[in-house]
Amino acid sequence: TWNAESVFPTTEAWQAAAEQAGKDIPTIARFQGHLGESAATLLEALRAQEALMQQIGKIYVYAHFAANVDANDQAAAGMVGQGGALFGGFLATAAYIEPEILTIGREKLDEWMGQNADLALYRHTFDNLFRKQAHVRSAEVEALLGMATEAFANYTNNENVLTSADMTFRRATTAEGSDTDVFQGNWETLLASPNREQRRTTWESYQDGYLALQNTFASNLTGAVKRDVFFARARNYPSSLEAALFENNIPVEVFRNTIETYQRNLPIWHRYWGVLKRVLGVDQIRSYDVHAPLATNAPAIPYEQSIEWISAGLAPLGDDYVAALRQGTLKDRWVDRAVNQGKTAGAFSSGFPGTFPFILMSYDDTIYNMGTLAHELGHSMHSYSTWRNQPLAYSDYSLFVAEVASNFHQAMVRAHLFEANPEPNFQLAVIDEAMRNFHRYFFVMPTLARFELEMHERAERGQSTSAEVLNNLMADLLTEAYGPDVAVDRERDGITWAQFGHLYANFYVFQYTTGIAAANMLAQKVRSEGPAAAQQYRQFLNAGSSLYPIEALKLAGVDMASPEPVERTYQILSGLVDRLESFTGK
Repeated sequence: TWNAESVFPTTEAWQAAAEQAGKDIPTIARFQGHLGESAATLLEALRAQEALMQQIGKIYVYAHFAANVDANDQAAAGMVGQGGALFGGFLATAAYIEPEILTIGREKLDEWMGQNADLALYRHTFDNLFRKQAHVRSAEVEALLGMATEAFANYTNNENVLTSADMTFRRATTAEGSDTDVFQGNWETLLASPNREQRRTTWESYQDGYLALQNTFASNLTGAVKRDVFFARARNYPSSLEAALFENNIPVEVFRNTIETYQRNLPIWHRYWGVLKRVLGVDQIRSYDVHAPLATNAPAIPYEQSIEWISAGLAPLGDDYVAALRQGTLKDRWVDRAVNQGKTAGAFSSGFPGTFPFILMSYDDTIYNMGTLAHELGHSMHSYSTWRNQPLAYSDYSLFVAEVASNFHQAMVRAHLFEANPEPNFQLAVIDEAMRNFHRYFFVMPTLARFELEMHERAERGQSTSAEVLNNLMADLLTEAYGPDVAVDRERDGITWAQFGHLYANFYVFQYTTGIAAANMLAQKVRSEGPAAAQQYRQFLNAGSSLYPIEALKLAGVDMASPEPVERTYQILSGLVDRLESFTGK
């Protein structure tokens, strides 16, 4: 249901553009060896590079449309491969640019920027490049690393094909006693049932589907981790963790603080499991019970209604912000929302300057999916704001800040719903959505971050891994995290790691935890302080990558170099548990 034709009117038009891009890529090589001749030559080269990026970015976005809505579409898979090859070829051909800029020297660049205002636009780019100077290799090595990018992308593609096309799940038993299909687009809805047998059979079917391919998943993820280690060592980083964080100038202490704060606050989760056990009336919680609904009659929320509530929650950001969101969702077809077999698992926002900020999800009229839609619209409005306010050089933003915008939307909408409808069952449904969100980002993701760190450190030590090793590591971490009130099925819970494609973007998962922490602090700030705080937040959205992530968030009013935001957000979580205890006591 998304607006693919806004990018290219037909597949044939896309093919023509892809063929033209293939011819244009070699032209960027004409500047090699000449960047130091003058400011004008360097500026021309940078603009030529950006023009190619613009071409290939749109090609890459369109290539993924059909593949994401139907992983069995072989023609679409071929387009993705073709787009990936163009991207890899571009990186390899343009690989000389950064090493050559470094040879110009900072003094000469400063002189040129003083004389040429257009070149001065790239000041932050140059600052960042010289910050990373020790990790930029020769033009020849950079070209090889660029070519390797395409080959290494297969790990992510493999994971997508395995989960969306090759994997099958046995049927689950519904609350009515009938059998129903389980697939990536509906398993979470089936799992959020008040009927324990439906939850159990759905969860076991889903976990067993991954267990059937556990050796393939383990081999694939191990390869991806070795890829991370390879690139870290090729660029002279002490570890893959430091390589991942250095890219966006994030201190390693931020990662360590996040994990330590999470472990310190596990008693809040243990208190929640105790409340949930009483609510459900069971002797012991199982993993599939974590998704049981708290409200006995949660509201059905059609897509259009969810847009109304999301818009109301975001009203403090301004009429123009809400108008753009409504235009995108109701008229410009940013969202592919249909529930279909073969569709890519999960949800995401994607696009490139010159396209809409598209969203893929499976919308099913639940409050959980309204939360997911709000989340992905946070990403899309971040992109929309950045693309309108920054040149292509700064049109991207890091994963570290991306998860702030998405979770900010959810926090704002949730706060609005708490105020808008005091009816107890509705309030329980909102708490339910909140706890689902916090469970994913403040429980699962930091657990996966610990798992990911151990995997990378094992690879760096030269130790082997297998499905058995990974499953046992995951089971151990979950046993510690869940505590005494949740029974861990070591085999089925142990395969949880395979269900998160996020692990193929190294050290991404912990940034969900930092993101939700910053988001909740900023939502409180905007709601309590009004237009001035809203304007600060929008300046952050507009900044793109023109600032380092920590600095961009300071612009919004939160310091993520400190553990305080994570600690304070755990107290927000504790308040939700208090609220739940109050309702269940009644």
